[in-house]
Amino acid sequence: MHSHPIVLVHSPELEQYHYPPECPFKAERAGELARLLDRMGLLAGSGRRQAAPTAATRSALEAFHAPRYLDALHAATRGHLDADALFMGLGTADCPIFTGLYDYASLAAGATLLAADLILAGDARVAFNPSGGYHHAFPARAGGFCYINDVVLGCLRLADAGKRVLFLDVDVHHCDGVQHAFYSRADVLTLSLHESGATLFPGTGSVDEIGTGDGTGYSVNVPLPVDTYDAAYLRAFDAVAMPVIRAFAPDVIVLELGMDALAGDPLAHLKLTNNATADVVARVMGFGIPILATGGGGYHAENTARGWALAWRVFCGEEEDDDHAVLGLGGVMLESAEWRGGLRDRVLAPDARECEAVDAAIDETVNAVKATVFPLHGLATLSDTPRV
Repeated sequence: MHSHPIVLVHSPELEQYHYPPECPFKAERAGELARLLDRMGLLAGSGRRQAAPTAATRSALEAFHAPRYLDALHAATRGHLDADALFMGLGTADCPIFTGLYDYASLAAGATLLAADLILAGDARVAFNPSGGYHHAFPARAGGFCYINDVVLGCLRLADAGKRVLFLDVDVHHCDGVQHAFYSRADVLTLSLHESGATLFPGTGSVDEIGTGDGTGYSVNVPLPVDTYDAAYLRAFDAVAMPVIRAFAPDVIVLELGMDALAGDPLAHLKLTNNATADVVARVMGFGIPILATGGGGYHAENTARGWALAWRVFCGEEEDDDHAVLGLGGVMLESAEWRGGLRDRVLAPDARECEAVDAAIDETVNAVKATVFPLHGLATLSDTPRV
């Protein structure tokens, strides 16, 4: 590794693009994160730096996306929206057309590709693109605020360099576009913990979606019930994600850090705090392999930026006991994130009746994953998921 192993891939250029005001997705969150890290003294310093991306080239985008789709996206951005473009998901409520759309999507994808290149060159141990994570885009279809699937492009860049890639998605929505891209491949494993498709877009990500052909067993889904809380989430993560990651033994982990699983997110129904997300990041860091991290969902902009800042602290190895000692007294209760104790959420006490229902549903899901996927990776299928 070189002298700056933790890299935030971001530039002010990304901040000039905006989804329409009525759209729940706020691209401005990445800029809010960069400013928050700067104010808190977490951006500069030994072993960390910021890197400015360039837009992904057309040929780079065509590694996953169909030329006719890219043509339609480019034309739609300039006001030419025909029936084919609408069929491709462009111009809908969740994929609106806005000024500079094609340029923004290409630049956000270029940021993830730069992160992959930094890791391949040994110039980053962790490279974090908060403007990435557009996991719903398909080769010729937009969806869920996503136009260019930077995650697939980043995974392909790494896999084409001979790396075993594990894509871990903790966004509240299932990574349908990424799963589609690698469904028949064994060199990229997709592992998603998300709210069940029975209650949330895009309606996919059931336990029995495990891949096909060479990829059988390399798509792992953990659908979660409404009201899932921190301890239950981490129990599912430890029971499924940790052994799968160990068994797959990846060279690189690509981590989508959507913050829409947090309690209070207007588009989802889980009840996590960012403490759970920080604990997941710490577990992933414990594998000691490079991490390409992206943003993702998160429709409460302030909570999303603060959750990403907390994750950044963990990436930088700066998570200390001070956050635990003042749990909840910073950003949430004092409405300030100007001091280091202010990043963690207040601990939420789950309702006992909700806990009982959530725990039972998670037991069923975890046991189903173990029965379906674990044997394909040589893992034991014991049906115990100890509760804490």
